[in-house]
Amino acid sequence: MDADKVFKALADPTRRKLLDLLCEQNGQTLSQLCESIDMARQSATQHLGILEDASLVSTVRRGREKLHFINPVPLHEVYKRWVRKFEHQRLNLLHDLKKELEGK
Repeated sequence: MDADKVFKALADPTRRKLLDLLCEQNGQTLSQLCESIDMARQSATQHLGILEDASLVSTVRRGREKLHFINPVPLHEVYKRWVRKFEHQRLNLLHDLKKELEGK
C-alpha cells in the first residue's frame, strides 16, 4: 500500500463522496455515479482514476459496462497504522481515569 496515494485520494471531498456512494451500493457504473454527484463523466473519471491508483476502487468489466467496487483494504491499513495506535492510548487514559474515580 502506498499511504501517500491513499491520503491524497481521501483529501478530496468529491473522491470521499464517490467512496460513500460505492459503500452504499457497490458495483456502480460511471453513469450511475455521475447521476448521484451531478458531475461530468470526464471529471468523475479523473477522480475514479486517482481512487483506483490508490487501490481504493477496483473495476470489473461486464459487457460494455465498467463496474466500480470499493476496496476497503487500504483504508483498514491506514486505520491500523495511523488511527488505532492513537485510539489505544486514549482508551487506556479513559480506563485509568475510571479506575481513579471509582477508587475515591
